[in-house]
Amino acid sequence: MIDHRLEVPEAELLDLRDRLLRTRWPEAETVGDWSQGVPLAYLRELCDYWATGYDWRRVESRLNALPQFRTEIDGLGIHFLHVRSPHPGATPLVLTSGWPGSILEFLKVIEPLTDPPDPADAFHVVCPSIPGFGFSDKPAEPGWGIERIAGAWLRLMSELGYERFGAQGSDWGTSITTCMAVQAPERLIGIHLMPPLAAPDPDTFGDLTKAEQQSLDALRHASEWEDGYSAEQSTKPQTIGYSLVDSPVGLCAWIVEKLRSWTDCGGDLESVLTKDEILDSVMIYWLPGTGASSARLYWESIRQVQKWFTEATSDLIDVPTGCTLFPRETPRPSRRWAANRYTNIVYWSEPERGGHFAALEQPESFVREVRAFFRVLLDN
Repeated sequence: MIDHRLEVPEAELLDLRDRLLRTRWPEAETVGDWSQGVPLAYLRELCDYWATGYDWRRVESRLNALPQFRTEIDGLGIHFLHVRSPHPGATPLVLTSGWPGSILEFLKVIEPLTDPPDPADAFHVVCPSIPGFGFSDKPAEPGWGIERIAGAWLRLMSELGYERFGAQGSDWGTSITTCMAVQAPERLIGIHLMPPLAAPDPDTFGDLTKAEQQSLDALRHASEWEDGYSAEQSTKPQTIGYSLVDSPVGLCAWIVEKLRSWTDCGGDLESVLTKDEILDSVMIYWLPGTGASSARLYWESIRQVQKWFTEATSDLIDVPTGCTLFPRETPRPSRRWAANRYTNIVYWSEPERGGHFAALEQPESFVREVRAFFRVLLDN
């Protein structure tokens, strides 16, 4: 395990600016909204700022102010943040995000999690970058799916001296965290999921609540109108990878579409994220060139995850589980659906605001949810 510091060569930033200024733009969409994808006018404005006003060194400095490390696990280099609380009795907690997220999602929540007003709420925080994401290595062979990553996280926590710990996950992090609970339930104090991954229960279809019907409607809408990215990344990640690694505008559009769709922004992305935060999210894919490698996780694991939405599973989770469903999240299983898989749900919450990137969009709410769940466990 070695200390790590980000120092992106200036030549890479100059190359990015040159590519942005030489973009070959398509014609505008033929509709007056986002129904065909990211509108030309918005993307041109955003990318003009990217080329002329955005400062990567700002976020690089923020990351370098935190303890960063690299270690080799199962033959692959893993980059991670490890921020210890000043309170010795703090609970170890591993945070895992997904696509198109990154460890940057957690920058606003690390300090309140590690150094809260009440030491009983303190955590030692570990934020690893998924293989093929961020500044972790890219797998050079197949097999790095969610189960193998879960095993790598278990080894990482052992290397850090944490034999018992909590885990929190969103997006791919939800699946990885669930797999950790399957592989080593005795090591998990509890798992907090945003949201839990559970199939709608056909036995309830004759007695659906309004929220459950809305959940089914949202799943159907997503399948028809929002899941094109997943279909491409899960079938031909290498093909889309050429565009995502070579074209900054192509990568930006690919990510920004999902940021807008999955945040609780009322259609105005910049009402919840600044231009800098949007572009930070793109840069963490552009600089290490992870457009293809991050997409391959869909090829590796999306079918397994999809089965969890359509089939009963024998992998029941008895680890104490907390579930938070933000209103703009998809999927949104009901508690009775989730209980078919997570048999020990001790905390359930549905905040009034927030979406898929809760730690980035609503950091105070994210912190409250994590604290509230672990208080339930630690107070008992």
